[in-house]
This record gives sequence, structure tokens and C-alpha cells, in this order.
Amino acid sequence: MHRSRLVIDLDAIRHNARRLAQAAGPAELMAVVKANAYGHGAVPAARAAIEAGATHLGVAQLKEALAIEAALGPQRSGARILAWLYEPDADFAKGIERGIELGVSTPAALEAIAGAARRAGRPAVVHLKLDTGLGRAGAPRDAWEDLVREALALEAEGAVRARGAWSHFAYADDPGNPTIAAQMEAFRDGLSLAGRLGARFEVRHLANSAALLTGLAVTYDLVRPGLALYGLSPIPAVAGPAELGLAPAMTFESYLSLVKTVAAGQGLSYGHAYVTDRRTVTGIVPLGYADGIPRAATNVGPVRVGGRDLRIAGRVCMDQFVLDLGPDAPEREGDRVVLFGPGADGEPTAQDWADAVGTISYEVTTRLPAHLERVYVDGGAQSAQPS
Repeated sequence: MHRSRLVIDLDAIRHNARRLAQAAGPAELMAVVKANAYGHGAVPAARAAIEAGATHLGVAQLKEALAIEAALGPQRSGARILAWLYEPDADFAKGIERGIELGVSTPAALEAIAGAARRAGRPAVVHLKLDTGLGRAGAPRDAWEDLVREALALEAEGAVRARGAWSHFAYADDPGNPTIAAQMEAFRDGLSLAGRLGARFEVRHLANSAALLTGLAVTYDLVRPGLALYGLSPIPAVAGPAELGLAPAMTFESYLSLVKTVAAGQGLSYGHAYVTDRRTVTGIVPLGYADGIPRAATNVGPVRVGGRDLRIAGRVCMDQFVLDLGPDAPEREGDRVVLFGPGADGEPTAQDWADAVGTISYEVTTRLPAHLERVYVDGGAQSAQPS
């Protein structure tokens, strides 16, 4: 009897980390493990990336950073952790005490962090973010000087250490887009201004997965790949994982919980969005939108059953969906169903799911909830670990 689970290949994550480090040249590798490592499990993924040479970990939320730091313990091996999203009243002191570095976009946030540093009795390590054109976090270019000056004043006081400067691309997954060159120039200008003001950044970082794998000359001192660490292509219109030298790490598998024969003309699932055109065998898969299966996968979600490629038949429900197995289906209850995997054996991939429902592979994996069992393959052995 098979069961619903995510099988995560840690050797694949290590392979990808080494491939990305190779592409980065002398720059160090920050493994981005935000959003539970894009659904793969933050702590096992972080551990594997560190083992493969990552010197930094990147997360969005400060609370993520604290949880990962606590779980890794000595296995952190000196890797630095950067977090860049937090509430205005976040417990910065705890993060500072535990060595979490913080991305900063405004003088107000910088002052709040400095206040916590004074209370903690040690300087906060910060990375100043410049908005070079994404229009999200980061100091706008006309506010960058004020942010740098404030950081330098607090650094002179001993409240902060402005270790890094960084920004993020808007269109790195669209090679040749004119915004890429404009952002590169804006980042260079911002670094030059900061240098004239007296800033001496230890690390400068701009490259994400797409920038790194398309060969943009923006590796600086540190690169921040996320999606590619898990073996998925950040530029699927240009190249797939194999062409980029990546190994997809996740397989999503389930089973047939019920198999039965239905008559021709039978509607399947809510709203009868699918109606059988002949007497056929149907199978129930015990996964639905509560388990991260997009409701938009109705009639289009690809699965593999017994070496055959099928599509979800009818509307995706909260906790199950139906397959039309065909009139002569040999499958039985308990047989394995693969929703997606690396694709090496012809099974659907996360990108196939993204294409089917009109989204990106990032969303396909990150939407998979924590209650799904994650089983980790490490050197051929399988184990269930906290994610």
C-alpha cells in the first residue's frame, strides 16, 4: 500500500548547490530556504546545502531564521543567516543575540534594530537594500543616501555593522529585458555612492537563480539562488533543469484509495465538470486543495498511474480528486499515483503542473502544506525528518 507523501532527494539538493557554486565562481553561495525551502523542508534542505558548501542561508521572515538556527544547532557550521521581512515590533534582540543578519530598507527600521542592539549589548549585522527597480522592498534611489548615512552613523556608535548591500531583479527570468541592464547600472551607482560616503561592505549581492544561470556578470561577493537549489528551472522558456545541470529534488506521490466501475454518462465530482463517455473504471486519489492541489487543476492536472499518463477527471475537491482509468484499467486500490517528480522516467514534473494550471513551478511546490509527510532520501536511505 502506497501513501501520500513528498519524497525529497537530499543528494539532488547537494548536487544543485555544487552546480550553483560552480556557476558563481569565487562568490559565496547563499542557499535561499524561505517558505519551508520552497516546500522541500527548510532544515533538511539547509543542512544539505551547507554540506555542499553554502556559507549563507537566506529566508524571508525573521521567525523562519530563528527556527532554522535553533534546529540546526552545531550543524549550522558557521553559516550566516539573513532575514529580510519582519513586523515593526519584531523581537530583533533575539535575532541579534542568535547571530541573525537583517535586511534593512528604511532608516526607521534601522533605528529600531539599533535600539534592540543596544539592549542586547552587541551590534546588529545588517544588509542595506537598494530598490533598483523591482518596486518592492529596498530604499528608493533618492532615499539610498539617507539610509547609508544613517547606517554609518550607527556603525560609528557601535550599534550596527553594515556588512552588506543588496538588491533584487524584476526580470532576470527574461534574458535581454532592458530592465536588467538598468538595474545592474543602478546597483553599481548605489555602491559607488555608498563608497564615497565611507561604506565598506563585506558582501554585495544581486544575483538570484535566473541571473546566475543566464550568466549575468553580477555575482559580486555572494549569490542568492532559491528555486534552482531544488532542481527546478527559473527560466523554463529558455532551458529545463537537465539543460541547466540541475536535478529536481521532489517527488509527490499518492495512491488509489478507491477503484470502481461506473456507467457511461456518469458525472464525476462536484458540478459534473467531467462526464464519462463510456463504461469505465475510476480511481479516487485522497488529495485535494487542502493538500496543495490547485482547484484550477480540474480536468487538466497531470498524473502518472501504472506507467500511463492521465489527467484529473472532474473538479478537484478539498481532499480528493478522481481519475478516469479507462474501461480495461488493471489498477487496484493501493496502487501508486505520481503527481510529479524529476521527469526522468516520463512522469509529470512540477513545471508540467505549472503549465497545466497557468502558474509557475515556485507556486506548485511552495503551496504544499506542512501536514504532508516528507520523506528524505539521503545516500539511498529514506527517513522521515521534521521539515
